[in-house]
Amino acid sequence: MIKEFFDKIRPHVEEGGKFHAFRSVFDGFETFALVPNTTSKTGVAIHDAIDSKRIMSFVVIALLPALLVGMYNIGYQNYNAAGVSADVMEMFLYGLVVMLPKIVVSYVVGLGIEFVVAQWKNEEIQEGYLVSGMLIPMIVPVGTPLWMLAVAVAFSVIFAKEIFGGTGMNIFNPALVARAFLFFAWPTQMSGDKVWVSTESYFGLGCQLPDTFTCATPLGEAAANVAVSASPAEMMFGLIPGSIGETSVIAIAIGALILLLTRIASWKTMLSVFVGGALVALLFDACGSTENAVAHLGVDHLWLGGFCFGAVFMATDPVTSCRTENGKYIYGFLIGALAITIRVLNPGYPEGMMLAILFMNMFAPLIDYCFVQRNINRRAKRTANR
Repeated sequence: MIKEFFDKIRPHVEEGGKFHAFRSVFDGFETFALVPNTTSKTGVAIHDAIDSKRIMSFVVIALLPALLVGMYNIGYQNYNAAGVSADVMEMFLYGLVVMLPKIVVSYVVGLGIEFVVAQWKNEEIQEGYLVSGMLIPMIVPVGTPLWMLAVAVAFSVIFAKEIFGGTGMNIFNPALVARAFLFFAWPTQMSGDKVWVSTESYFGLGCQLPDTFTCATPLGEAAANVAVSASPAEMMFGLIPGSIGETSVIAIAIGALILLLTRIASWKTMLSVFVGGALVALLFDACGSTENAVAHLGVDHLWLGGFCFGAVFMATDPVTSCRTENGKYIYGFLIGALAITIRVLNPGYPEGMMLAILFMNMFAPLIDYCFVQRNINRRAKRTANR
């Protein structure tokens, strides 16, 4: 029935059809709903049972546990700050009401630009934004206004993707570019203690909190040399202030398991990020200044802030990360080490995962080049010795 539905519409969107201007939109929905039946005719091609859209769909599925826990945490933080009791469903519904508009704005703006560019270039719609559209709302503070989110999404899609040629050609992770744009364009709205908890009441859900209300993240508390108030259990389950999808270590671990079992993400990159972060964190813990509480968090760094989320969903991005097998070890290790270094040495910016990944995105091609060139030289020497 689905195939017949698309077959009936296809003549109207093909060349000369009444709705030819929407050909790319039709193609995008058709290839999302059905497996494309077109194959390569010439050149070298590898045929697989999974295509790019299915890969992106698996990543979105892996993001769902962190998203659902993040929605619950939005309501939990609001009711907890107001000192009002509520059941689990009420807290989750409040988070859903807060989060849903952000997801809608992200996809409407991002996919709208993708549709326009695809039609203008007479190409099919690229599937990369299926993941970016979900990632961007999950890595911003809950208090981010929708208009800021829309501007950041437009900037990211245009300047981090399309200007380089679209999905597969971009140098930097688009979701992190959107967050970096927000951070540097509106630093007061993206930092501080009041941006991590929703202070509004919607449709009888949640509590109206005063504008003067503040609630620091555990990393923010450590940066201010204040004892971390959250318990280890709260940090693991994600019941702490923070970006919407980055707080729950358990939910992120479930997503990591999905990505690893489906072989979409590289365990080498993922593991190296944690190894690099742990070693540098322990080094600072042993040698850091006693006046800097962030330096003495030790391995707690690994489950605070966006470290876990960045290691699982950002560092493993197949487009912007290293593609050589040995290069993945170095790439991941340097991300983890650099993230902890930024956290400890820059007291004005307690989070460091975003900058670490963006910085290493620049060097991923160089790392791959070095390993590829080394292999070429070794093969040339073997050939010369025969």
